Amino acid sequence: MSLRLHYHLNFNFVWKYFDRLSWGLLLSLELAAAGILIGIAIGLSLALLANSGGRAVRAVIAAYVEFIRNVPLLLLVYLVFYGVPSIGGFAYDAPTSFIITLAVYAGAYLVEVFRAGLDAIPKGLIDAGKAIGLTPWQRVVYVKLPTMLRIVLPSLSNAFISLFKDTALASVIAVPELQYGASWIYTNTFRIVEVYAVVTPMYLVTGYGLLFGLRLLERRFAIRRL
Repeated sequence: MSLRLHYHLNFNFVWKYFDRLSWGLLLSLELAAAGILIGIAIGLSLALLANSGGRAVRAVIAAYVEFIRNVPLLLLVYLVFYGVPSIGGFAYDAPTSFIITLAVYAGAYLVEVFRAGLDAIPKGLIDAGKAIGLTPWQRVVYVKLPTMLRIVLPSLSNAFISLFKDTALASVIAVPELQYGASWIYTNTFRIVEVYAVVTPMYLVTGYGLLFGLRLLERRFAIRRL
């Protein structure tokens, strides 16, 4: 005797609560954008310090990079949301906690990206800056940073898309992004197949849209080689 289960697709509940998915998608993009912007500030600052600082400074930065890169992002989410407030005696909301986590995580990876970009700057450009009398700070602002950012733009694009996907982890601390909205719908309606049949294309279309836009930006600012 065999037991046959019949599952009938029903998207009515998904469309009924679709606003949770649409607003969740917007929040996911906002979280990723905030994370990459703060991460760029962290990574760029540390990369410049590593290039100009002493051995002790480079050792501290290397320790930070290795720690973050070898700890799962999910564990960092829990540490920042539950661990830091309990030790420091202060509190912040879940979205703020996740943005901090994402920025610290992105910063650790972008340190190496920016360091590689600084090393890839043609020495002739720096010599030209010296020849026209630019100070060391002016060479950083007017020569190194613009050139380096154009070199590392593809890596920054990949980092942003990766962070967008990583925002799904924010659901574990009840940040109402896209994955959290999907979890809420299938928990209350038991229509898990239908929910993810809608959410998966939302991630795919958004990811490819970001990729297309960022690739256009890369070609616009790419360094032309003669």
